[in-house]
Amino acid sequence: MDVQVAPLRSWDDFIPGHDRFAVPDFKDISKWNNRVVSNLLYYQTNYLVVAAAVISLVGFLNPLSMLLGAAVVILVFLTFVWASHNKDFIRKFKKHYPFAFVIAIMLLSYFLISFFGGVMVFMFGITFPLFLMFVHASLRLRNIKNKVENKIESIGLKKTPMGIILDLLEQQEESFTKLADILAKAKE
Repeated sequence: MDVQVAPLRSWDDFIPGHDRFAVPDFKDISKWNNRVVSNLLYYQTNYLVVAAAVISLVGFLNPLSMLLGAAVVILVFLTFVWASHNKDFIRKFKKHYPFAFVIAIMLLSYFLISFFGGVMVFMFGITFPLFLMFVHASLRLRNIKNKVENKIESIGLKKTPMGIILDLLEQQEESFTKLADILAKAKE
C-alpha cells in the first residue's frame, strides 16, 4: 500500500481556543494513550511543520551538531525497533511501557551525543519538538473528523508516515487494533 501524506490541518483547528484543550485523565492511561495516538495521526503534518521549523532554526545555528544528533537518534531508534522485533523481552517491554521505551531511546541518544558535545543541540533541536508534539497530543481534545480519519488509517485503508512510526512502536488505539485484527483474519 502506498504511503500518503496526511493533509495539513487548518491552524485554527490545530491551535483553537482553550475550550478544545483539557488535561488528560492520568488515572486512565489507556484513554490518554488513545488520545495521544489519535492526535498524532490526525495532526501529523502540522507536527511535521512545527518540528521542521524548530529543527531548521537549530540546524541553521549549529548545522554539524544537528546532523550528528539526528543521525544518532535515527540509529538508536532503528536499533531499538530491530531489537524489539527480534528479542521477546524488549517487545513485551515496548508493548507494556511505550513511554518508557521512548524515554530509553532518548536517554541513550542523549548519552551518545554527550560524547560529541552536542547536548544543547539535542535538547532544543530534537527533544523540544518531540516534547511539543507530546504535550499538544495529550492536551488536544479529539473531534469527530479526527476519529473518522484515524479509523480509516487504523483499518488499513490509508497509510501515513506517522502511522508507520506508531506501528513500529506498536502504538495503536485499542479499539482500532481489534477491528484491524478482525479485518486481517477476514482477508486470510
